Amino acid sequence: METYIIDWLNLGVRWLHFVAGIAWIGSSLYFVMLDNSLKAPKNDADRQRGVYGELWAVHGGGFYQSQKFLTGPKGEPLSTDLHWSKWEAYTTWLSGIGMLALIYWWGANAYLIDRSVLELSAPAAIGISAGSLVVGWFIYDTLCKAIKNELVLALIVYALLVAAAFAYAQVFGARAAYIHVGALMGTIMVWNVFFHIIPGQKKMVQEIRAGKEPDPRPGIVGKQRSVHNTYFTLPVLFIMISNHYPMTYGNRYGWLVLAVFILAGALIRQFFVLRHQGKVVWALPVVGVLLLLGAAVALAPAAPSKATAATAVPFASVQQILEQRCITCHAEKPTFEGFQQPPAGVMLDTPERVKAAAPRIHQQTIATQAMPLGNLTKMTPEERALLGKWLAEGARTK
Repeated sequence: METYIIDWLNLGVRWLHFVAGIAWIGSSLYFVMLDNSLKAPKNDADRQRGVYGELWAVHGGGFYQSQKFLTGPKGEPLSTDLHWSKWEAYTTWLSGIGMLALIYWWGANAYLIDRSVLELSAPAAIGISAGSLVVGWFIYDTLCKAIKNELVLALIVYALLVAAAFAYAQVFGARAAYIHVGALMGTIMVWNVFFHIIPGQKKMVQEIRAGKEPDPRPGIVGKQRSVHNTYFTLPVLFIMISNHYPMTYGNRYGWLVLAVFILAGALIRQFFVLRHQGKVVWALPVVGVLLLLGAAVALAPAAPSKATAATAVPFASVQQILEQRCITCHAEKPTFEGFQQPPAGVMLDTPERVKAAAPRIHQQTIATQAMPLGNLTKMTPEERALLGKWLAEGARTK
């Protein structure tokens, strides 16, 4: 019953995370587009009112005029009916931490710890998981305050993320390492909103309503952090779906693959940022796509070698390995603690099901060695080699 309840909590929190993430990222992309698409106001009266820029748009059968005031309207009170874009971000982060807790902290021994990487206790692994997010934020925040050159800052932050990917890969299982880089980036994004963007906006509103000339510095800092957030967006979205694609993380250079995806995502995002400003630089998405294609080529598995009939692996040997290492989870009724349903619906408890799953076995057990998850059942290199040989022979079950 406990596992059943956890599964439903996982479903509910994941759905909330997904919905909140769409709302947050959608509004974030919209406002970045809006900010970069602004034109100087054509109406002199608008300029006198303090309008910095405007955008006319058509959508949903109507026309919209968006106007931006850098420090509020001139000669008139600031509206009391202000919309604040913050709860989408907060809900995304809180639900994301909820998922981290339900999957990687509650199930630390299955999903977080890989003892072939590092022997850790569950409390120690959870402490590293949570603590690294806080430490990562403070390092990033300190860098932002200390470095004034935005290009230099961007390069250092990228190097920080790559270093984090490498460090996580030395501590956690490969899948967990990827997710933690995403959690770190997501934490930076949301804490940018919580500690800088929203407080800065609130301070400016208070000063405007008090009849003071607002200090522009909080707005400058908020704009900086908002820009950083937009370049994190595509890499974070990739990491959110990466656990479905073990060919990216299931190898010794998974951290380097992630570095490529982060860079490619940032370049592609830059293309759209510039396009909103009226500049089209096709080299950016081209380089981004070439980086991804290069990763795909580099990660391509070697073709299995052919074997002779005289050395054919009997299915009975394969079945014995599967029973010891795989079927505890991948059965119609799993017996491994914490699993009520077979992961991804894959079942290996009959010869027919094993035959049907042969390509998946090759990809996840031989090519990437992502399974068994965290090598919980201690599959040996010799057993993997035997499975690989059986697959190369055509995965015969008779």
